[in-house]
Amino acid sequence: MRVADFDYQLPSALVAQEAIEPRHDARLLMAATLEDRLIADLPELLRPNDLVVVNRTRVRAARLVGERADSGGAVEMLLLRRLDGARWEALLRPARRLRPGLRLRFDRIDGEMLTAPVEGVATVSLVGSGGDVDDLLPEVGSVPLPPYFHGTLDHPDRYQTIFAKEVGSAAAPTAGLHFTRPVLDALASAGISMAEVVLDVGLDTFRPMTVDAVADHRIHRERYEIPGSTAAAIAAARESGNRVVAVGTTVVRTLESAAVGDRVRPGEAWSDLFIVPGHHFAIVDAMLTNFHAPRTTLIALVAAALGPRWRQVYRTAVARRYRFLSFGDAMLIDPVGPPR
Repeated sequence: MRVADFDYQLPSALVAQEAIEPRHDARLLMAATLEDRLIADLPELLRPNDLVVVNRTRVRAARLVGERADSGGAVEMLLLRRLDGARWEALLRPARRLRPGLRLRFDRIDGEMLTAPVEGVATVSLVGSGGDVDDLLPEVGSVPLPPYFHGTLDHPDRYQTIFAKEVGSAAAPTAGLHFTRPVLDALASAGISMAEVVLDVGLDTFRPMTVDAVADHRIHRERYEIPGSTAAAIAAARESGNRVVAVGTTVVRTLESAAVGDRVRPGEAWSDLFIVPGHHFAIVDAMLTNFHAPRTTLIALVAAALGPRWRQVYRTAVARRYRFLSFGDAMLIDPVGPPR
């Protein structure tokens, strides 16, 4: 497979530059029928006894603005994930001429470059003044909005989902941004149950595939956790012949990474699962997802879920002027993959 197989023309005017309110008024394209609906309709579009699985990760206030200690030049750092007590993987700008040993200064945080940036990503050692770096971030950092979003938000929590609990992500699991309390109440009234997982969204959310062959793209590992209660709920759904509906690509990767037959293994692990066409979906029966950027691993996952029809679905979304990317609209893929 070539990366060019996952390219399409995305008009810049369709990249959402505002967050629609209320959240559940976002449009929803039914991938199977190309019918136009709303997120608010989701409770009547799913089946009673479906199990909806969401990602409860919370976006870290991981964007820091500071300076080089040697020259005073401006530096921007996005913390992607903590490697151990002091070491972090970080995305740095500007990346040119940043070399190991360089000292960096931020508000109440000092750092040292341990590795030179590759594609902007480096390893840095960070020390907080008056507290652990992670504890300081809500005071000195800001929630990193996507680089293609040039609008403003009424409140930083608009880039958090209603499920957000455990801090650890560099970006929001955007399909979950559409949910509101009225939608959750309506799902419960329709006999649809909920379960949670955690996947800390990392680097691949930010970057397209830049190689020619898909097989040459190295997908970065992301930490995930599946509670025992979620594993039990999935097992019960399978035993009863009910469906598992994933909210977002992060949930799809989590569940498929932990698959053991048609069940999932509970616990914490790391995923480097790269879902491309030909993948057998062992756990996920349907999925809700936003419209993603061309030439990304997320489009490859959508193509695996939809098959060749993904192009028709995306052409339809463009023609009907659906809103794309993080604050955009969504589609429901039902079913996912070929029949089991």
